Amino acid sequence: MAPGIKQRSSLELTLRKLLSDRAGLVSLVFILLLVAAALGADAIAALTGHTAIAQFRDTGMTPTGLPVGPSAEFLFGTDQLGRDVLVRLAYGARISLAIGVLASLLAAIIGIAVGLISGYFGGWIDVVLGRLMDLVMSIPVLLCMLSLVAVFGPSIALSVAVIVFFSWTTMGRVIRGQVLSLREREFVLASRSMGAGHFSIMLRDILPNLAAPIIIYTTMMVPTSIIFEATLSFLGLGIVPPAPSWGGMLSEAANNSIYMYAWWLVLFPGLALLFTTLSFNILGDALRDALDPSSARRPLRTKGKKLVGRAA
Repeated sequence: MAPGIKQRSSLELTLRKLLSDRAGLVSLVFILLLVAAALGADAIAALTGHTAIAQFRDTGMTPTGLPVGPSAEFLFGTDQLGRDVLVRLAYGARISLAIGVLASLLAAIIGIAVGLISGYFGGWIDVVLGRLMDLVMSIPVLLCMLSLVAVFGPSIALSVAVIVFFSWTTMGRVIRGQVLSLREREFVLASRSMGAGHFSIMLRDILPNLAAPIIIYTTMMVPTSIIFEATLSFLGLGIVPPAPSWGGMLSEAANNSIYMYAWWLVLFPGLALLFTTLSFNILGDALRDALDPSSARRPLRTKGKKLVGRAA
């Protein structure tokens, strides 16, 4: 008897494609471990007996006043003030992930709303919102941030607001382009002919069909927001010391000549930023391949009958 054919849901097929991507799976595991380290920063501090701001000038610094390198007591060494780099990295991961995810979600919500309205109604509304996006993209980020910090002072709330303000335009343009093609589809015309209102069509008919690009681009916005926050903290415009942040740790190392001796002050925060942004970008590519079949990688046969991977 022939085996029965099992019908699989779209969610199950998407998960199978995602889990079959080894690079995406490794990236997902790294992100989960990073989230666990960020949530468990207090547990890491309790296990080591060190807090993020505690200074160990006796055991964490040499007799000449230099930080000690990686050891049994300080796995990632200490900084120029004798603070545990490992603990500060864990707390910095909490801040970076919180700001990255929060800013990305807020920017995605604004971008989705603007792109949906602009693409659906078109006409003068599309022109006005399009020019608004062009205006935001033309504003110099650092000059704007310097002006805001001079008035309000550096803070987490200000960092999130600046990241959101300069990030929503990417999502807005993507959603606008998708809506322009969806608003003329048969199911939208059918809803309109049955008397459905504009907002009902946008929320019930068009928005569910935008789930794939929304998930993909929101995921890819997270590493951009993390790098944005690290850049602001590196320039002294973001997280206020002594609160740990990856950009602030790199800034403190760069502003002291000891970084040429204490290589771990640059290496570990730099690797944390590198692997975090790389993992989110690879995961975003894997989600795009799993959710959007038209963008999946396909083999390309050359004249020598050699298969070469290529993105469609």
